Amino acid sequence: MSLSISPDVVEGEEREPGAQTAQLPVDRARRRADDSARRFSRLSRATFIGGIVLTATLFGAGAWQRRWIADDGLIVLRTVRNLLAGNGPVFNQGERVETNTSAAWTYVVWFFSWLTQARLEYVVLGIALTMSVLAIVFAMLGSARLWGGTSSALLVPAGAIVYIALPPARDYATSGLENCLVIFWLAVMWWWLMRWSQAEKVRVASFFGLVFWAGLAPVIRPEMSVVGGLTLLMLFCAPVPATRLRPWQFRTLVVVVAGLVPVGYQIWRMGYYGLPYPNTAVAKDAAGAKWSHGFTYLWDLVGPYWLWLPLALLAAAAIVLVRQGRRDASADHAETEESETSKGNWRDRIHRFSVWLRSPAAVVTLMVAGGVLLVIYELRVGGDFMHGRMLLPQLFLLMLPVSVVPIRLPRADESGQRRLNWAFVFVLAAFVGTAGWALFAANTTAIKTGTTIRANGIVDERIYYVLRTGHDHPILASDYLDYPWMRAMVRDIGNSPDGALLIVSPSFMNWYIVPQPLPQPGMDEKPEHTVFFLNLGMTSMNVPLDVRVIDQMGLAYPLAAHTDRLTDGRIGHDKDLYPDWVVVDTGMVDKHPWMPSFLDEKWVTQARTALSCPETQALLASSRAPLTFDRWRHNLMQSLDFAKYRIDRVPKYEIQRCQLVDPTQPPPAPPK
Repeated sequence: MSLSISPDVVEGEEREPGAQTAQLPVDRARRRADDSARRFSRLSRATFIGGIVLTATLFGAGAWQRRWIADDGLIVLRTVRNLLAGNGPVFNQGERVETNTSAAWTYVVWFFSWLTQARLEYVVLGIALTMSVLAIVFAMLGSARLWGGTSSALLVPAGAIVYIALPPARDYATSGLENCLVIFWLAVMWWWLMRWSQAEKVRVASFFGLVFWAGLAPVIRPEMSVVGGLTLLMLFCAPVPATRLRPWQFRTLVVVVAGLVPVGYQIWRMGYYGLPYPNTAVAKDAAGAKWSHGFTYLWDLVGPYWLWLPLALLAAAAIVLVRQGRRDASADHAETEESETSKGNWRDRIHRFSVWLRSPAAVVTLMVAGGVLLVIYELRVGGDFMHGRMLLPQLFLLMLPVSVVPIRLPRADESGQRRLNWAFVFVLAAFVGTAGWALFAANTTAIKTGTTIRANGIVDERIYYVLRTGHDHPILASDYLDYPWMRAMVRDIGNSPDGALLIVSPSFMNWYIVPQPLPQPGMDEKPEHTVFFLNLGMTSMNVPLDVRVIDQMGLAYPLAAHTDRLTDGRIGHDKDLYPDWVVVDTGMVDKHPWMPSFLDEKWVTQARTALSCPETQALLASSRAPLTFDRWRHNLMQSLDFAKYRIDRVPKYEIQRCQLVDPTQPPPAPPK
């Protein structure tokens, strides 16, 4: 028996070492593969984090190198000064006018100014720079989620480089305007939507946070309602998270949360200001169409920097990456999905579409569609006079999906050799081409006319004020005292203690001064000063709050804002109220020699009659009359009519429009 058993044991003992020997190469290969995967993972994470740090640092450094605060940025600070002084969100005391397009930006600056008690210019500079840099970070984090994270590819900056390379993007990373808030809001929403679309289980608190964030769109900037509205529609129609609420109850709550701030603010705005949108929209007549100038404005950004080149490269790279991702998916899954899509009734199709809405593909579609729609809107309104500024949010939106792009290294085949992957070559070439373009664009000067405004009316705003003030970084309001007319303005206000209207003159060193009538005996009238000048920011921030500052275009002056738009005026400046109206409206002396010689007493007399038009008086009362509850309710009910109301800037024609009697014309002869 021992002989019969021993061979079995021996054979077993002989086979076991053989099995272990055969297993060794497999284990070694597996360990090598695991080590390689870990090394690649570390490399990929380091590349991604390094790319974010490098891109954010370059953007922050570039923005700091071009730091400044625009005249329009100082307009925001005048409103913040009034808020801090207890006068309310107004530009001039006693006149409720919303001169800032972004309500959210006004209150963000006010909050941090109140919190820090620091100088307003430094507060807004710090906020703007921080938000701009964070916007780039969130954009890249969201894009990394889209492409599957760092586990399968090297994620390198691409679209983010395109944005930060443009000089206007670095100009308006500070500037005191709301561009930083707009791109920060877009970037956070993009990152949040990507998290929501990929989450295995949607948390209700996070979902409603996203709904609230998207609902802020109208107070970020009115046109951002396009993106915010599409986002809310997608969140509303997508499958609801698992909660105790029924779907219709949950969606009702979505509407309430989304509308909490914008609807509440809109109702308050209509009652307080008497308008359904900021006064700037009335002054610039945003509802008007100027397509030809819109295309001029678009090419003014795209042409000098060859912006079409990186856009084409990254669009092609995105298409290649999407097609590669589809090929990597299993054929069975694709066939099953295709067959399921082609079958079913309309209810099944609606359900599948609803499910698709909570997918990265839907989020990308939303952002790209929002960017395209906003480009079309900007083309329609004619763009702007600031080089590139009003197209920066659109570019940022279009670059969000490709803020980073994945470079997937060629995989080894069964023999261990790596074969060349054409998708890898194409994406790598697109990245290198984009980086090379960025070096060119970052050092390109698009507008070389300095302080000369070109025929198309578009100007490099930062360079214009740098040259006009003589300061490399005009940040403080006092820096703008070196702008023409400013020191003379401060001097002339001090030299007219009895009150006056200051009208700009051709001389940089003097103003036309129209005195205030001396008070009647026994009457105690406070001297009032009014400055009538286009550049509201530098004037208003260099005078006390009790000095009224108004402009002929109407940003802070309802009477000018409600004039008709000039047909061929400079974009953003195509309203121009004659100073004759201002002499009457401010109650200054309306006779020569106290008035400037270029003002006509006849026109002033006609302006006085035209100003008595009942509809015009009702319009002015909406912002000047004491704010009682009855006044607030009346403003709320009439705000849409006030927004549409227009007057003729020529007093004679306005008298005819309002069917008044012209006091300068002889009365008609009595019938015989």
